[in-house]
Amino acid sequence: MPRLIVVNRAGEETTVEAADGLTVMEAIRDNGFDELLALCGGCCSCATCHVHVDPAFLDQLNPMSEDEDDLLESSDHRVASSRLGCQVPLTPALDGLRVTIAPED
Repeated sequence: MPRLIVVNRAGEETTVEAADGLTVMEAIRDNGFDELLALCGGCCSCATCHVHVDPAFLDQLNPMSEDEDDLLESSDHRVASSRLGCQVPLTPALDGLRVTIAPED
């Protein structure tokens, strides 16, 4: 099971374990982080699972789709490491991935 390090909006860091194949959004939601809304349930249609990925892991992620890019364009908090958590599946290669929940738009 990959470990995911989640930094909430208060700056508190928590490590959770998630089954292979779950997305970052599902792992965060299923571990009780209330500040990640995930309103669309993972359909890549709302951007409420916006996270900032540790830059050390960016080259290990699947490329960003045009839909994901378009949704992130609407955020005032987009940075170079922004991704939608619903579009990042967890794999053993991502063990130790660190993400920060983006501020709410």
